[in-house]
Amino acid sequence: MKEITSKFEKVLNASSSYGNVNHEPDSSKEQQRNTPQKSMPFSDQIGNYQRNKGIPPKSYQNSKVYIIGSGIAGMSAAYYFIRDGHIPAENIVFLEQLHIDGGSLDGSGNATEGYVIRGGREMDMTYENLWDIFQDIPALEMPEPYSVLDEYRLINDNDSNFSKARLIHNNGEIKDFSKFGLAKLDQLAIIKLLLKKKEDLDNITISDYFSESFLSSNFWTFWRTMFAFENWHSLLELKLYMHRFLHAIDGLNDLSSLVFPKYNQYDTFVTPLRRVLQKKGVNIRLNVLVSDLHIHSNTEGKTVESIITEQDGKEVIIPVGKEDFVIVTTGSMTEDTFYGDNKTAPIIEIDNSTSGQSAGWKLWKNLAAKSEVFGKPEKFCSNIEKSSWESATLTCKPSALIDKLKEYSVNDPYSGKTVTGGIITITDSNWLMSFTCNRQPHFPGQPDDVLVLWVYALFMDKQGNYIKKTMPACTGDEILSELCFHLGIVDQLDDVIKNTIVRTSFMPYITSMFMPRAKGDRPRVVPNGCKNLGLVGQFIETNNDVVFTMESSVRTARIAVYELLNLNKQVPDINPLQYDIRHLLKAAKTLNDDKPFVGEGLLRKVLKGSYFEHILPIGSNENDDHESFVQEQITKFKDWIKGIKG
Repeated sequence: MKEITSKFEKVLNASSSYGNVNHEPDSSKEQQRNTPQKSMPFSDQIGNYQRNKGIPPKSYQNSKVYIIGSGIAGMSAAYYFIRDGHIPAENIVFLEQLHIDGGSLDGSGNATEGYVIRGGREMDMTYENLWDIFQDIPALEMPEPYSVLDEYRLINDNDSNFSKARLIHNNGEIKDFSKFGLAKLDQLAIIKLLLKKKEDLDNITISDYFSESFLSSNFWTFWRTMFAFENWHSLLELKLYMHRFLHAIDGLNDLSSLVFPKYNQYDTFVTPLRRVLQKKGVNIRLNVLVSDLHIHSNTEGKTVESIITEQDGKEVIIPVGKEDFVIVTTGSMTEDTFYGDNKTAPIIEIDNSTSGQSAGWKLWKNLAAKSEVFGKPEKFCSNIEKSSWESATLTCKPSALIDKLKEYSVNDPYSGKTVTGGIITITDSNWLMSFTCNRQPHFPGQPDDVLVLWVYALFMDKQGNYIKKTMPACTGDEILSELCFHLGIVDQLDDVIKNTIVRTSFMPYITSMFMPRAKGDRPRVVPNGCKNLGLVGQFIETNNDVVFTMESSVRTARIAVYELLNLNKQVPDINPLQYDIRHLLKAAKTLNDDKPFVGEGLLRKVLKGSYFEHILPIGSNENDDHESFVQEQITKFKDWIKGIKG
């Protein structure tokens, strides 16, 4: 775009950086140092300086963009192609196999037939890419010039999130959830994991590394139920999560570190973003299945030349020009969802010999057959027993269930404010069942006397405590019965069933992103050699971000656009709070259940009255710290003497 940069030609022509930007800098590899050669921000330097507008090296006015999949990753790619790539919106076409957009960010139904939300999103303030988009997207319910981010901040800044009943047991009794209950060796194991290199954790599971005492701790119950980890999932992914959310660890037990939208994920994010894209002229074509890409490969690289689709039962081939681009969402965590209701269990046929054969996985498998740069999809879709769980959406009129819910709620469920503050986990449930009630109404237009609750469980192969079946084999009424048993209101079950509509969703691949993996199993955003193809979504390799978040999907989209167009702009690495000494010290103390960590007393004495005193975590008073430090040294001395005596 010479007319944009014409006044800067002398500088740009003499620059070794212009046109050679690292679009995905890696903070885990970078030693941050200012040098004469360093002109761009450090890898994880976030903030307004990164809000510069991208300038393409040439015009793409005639380029077409085909985006396969209309989930948040695909929609974000369209947004960045328009905003930073200056590609006309009318040149962008979505090809979506489903009859509705949004991908896994769903939310549908009504109060008469029941609402359906297959999953929800626990959000974090550090999602720099997500908020980069939604600070520009007009708000759902506020007038111009306010944005989705403005709406989000307005409600969360004025309605703090927390739980007063994070764990329950004994038929509805609130269980003490104030402690993590980690043994010293388990705390040390976490620290050692944080210190390990990512490259050393290929194909290792969580249970391969951690002891039984860790796996039975409150900490692991908090973690696994909040993020949906299983013992057999990837240790590498757990490590990435621990780095990503280190700053939030002291809010893990009471969920005070979380922020939630006013409505469900579809109405909060998909609806306003789709409206913007369509208003600009983007074309969203539904019921179009993309089965394969024709890719021409030679010594210069790999170029998509056509898209093979199925439309109305016929094969339709879409030609792709040399200046066009293709974005593919690989895999699907909600593919092949089975649905049930009050009287019907989901129809489930778990057959690993045919798993991953449906439309949502077919394209990635066909790409992987062409070249190893496209990864190994079979690592993620071949073991349904280990990648599945089931959720249930409850559409509730007033009943004994709602009366019980009020005992666990921080505010009246009908107040519009935080209700349970996140999931409540039933620790003695054979299914490890959890349930939540977010702010109500959860859907625009939801009747005033209706509440929407969400239930899920992690142990799919266990029989219930009350209903002697596995959860997927249960009808909605049976799941409701199991829940009422654990809440201590099974004697009022008839009243609850009469006033509750249950819609169930069994998802074979919902945690497939967590399956153990090794380098190369997931493709890079722009695979090696690809000239006009970018891959986005939950099964794509990034440097340090995690899976199962909206942020990670948006990150892949942003990287794809910047790299394919070679923009003079970086996608900052994840928020650098993991390197902040304040959060490291806080985490050390939190893991030790707020008891002083080794050396804390000495550190407090050294920093007392200084400028840096505030970096220490809130904790014991000075005398307690001093005594703990002295006792610690005495104990060490005694152990040393014992060692000498043998």
